[in-house]
Amino acid sequence: MADITKLGKYLIRRELGRGAMGVVYEGFDPAIERTVAIKTIRTDQVEPAQMAELLARFKREAQAAGRLNHPHIVAIYEYGEDAPGAPAADPDATVVDAARPAAGAGGIAYIAMEFIKGRELKDYFDENRRFTVKEAGRIMGELLDALGHAHGHGVIHRDMKPANVILLEGSGAVKVADFGIARIETSELTQAGTVLGTPSYMSPEQFLGQTVDGRSDLFSCGVILYQFLTGEKPFTGAVTTIMHKVLKEEPLPPSTLNATLPAAWDAVVRKSMAKNPDDRYQSAAEFARAIRAVVDGEPAAADSTVINLADATLAAGAPAARPPAAVPAAAPAAVPPAAAAA
Repeated sequence: MADITKLGKYLIRRELGRGAMGVVYEGFDPAIERTVAIKTIRTDQVEPAQMAELLARFKREAQAAGRLNHPHIVAIYEYGEDAPGAPAADPDATVVDAARPAAGAGGIAYIAMEFIKGRELKDYFDENRRFTVKEAGRIMGELLDALGHAHGHGVIHRDMKPANVILLEGSGAVKVADFGIARIETSELTQAGTVLGTPSYMSPEQFLGQTVDGRSDLFSCGVILYQFLTGEKPFTGAVTTIMHKVLKEEPLPPSTLNATLPAAWDAVVRKSMAKNPDDRYQSAAEFARAIRAVVDGEPAAADSTVINLADATLAAGAPAARPPAAVPAAAPAAVPPAAAAA
């Protein structure tokens, strides 16, 4: 995709990230002086016969995500189609300029969304950063609160993973990114029955190509919780190996990797990652209550107990890690491309 300076009414300031089918930019709305993140999709990467379907899905997912209004969800502002670098459309115009190519004619479809400053949870996991039990519980609680709101509005994420969980600069508050949009980036519309998602975090029903509901997102959150508790992913290896493990094998209980964890955590993780959706928590709120009950049941010293992701042990009295107060300019400052694999 060539360098562009404008999309619709938005001025393009810089590129933030790049995925398999598009680019994320930092943009600016001069009318209300608001900085936004702009996620684009490259129609030149799609077979012409599939273009209409792709654009329709991209728009439909943006509209679905746009219905969500929650403090822990990245807000969607606008869907648009434009020719890169073309002058912004006149909102009062009644005639469409035929010289302006639509997205399906070599232009760009885009979604303008909330611009946030923070770092992906994936970055912290990759760095073997440490979280207190209480802090891990808070993050999971905010994540599940966001999912509960989305599920209540009929929106299933389908690609929950640490790369789509952003911890805000300073406060460490959660922002969940790419609601309903991630699966567009990871799709291969030329292949029937393609499985969408990130393998290490996918539910059994996703691997089987079955219809998914909110309980699939809860399975993925169970995988994230497992990483908090142990520093390890429960399912690893090549894609075929991961698929076999997700469908057929039970991961080691967290307490076997971290001997100081109470068995109550094993029960929570086991239920969250049950193979059959009917055996899992049936709502995000139920999952969150189970986590809160275990955290509240910890001894008073748990507030200063640190989960060491480097060696999966606990050390009482160590200082609690918080997201850094400042984020380097090169750090992801907005919704990362959904195609980035965890």
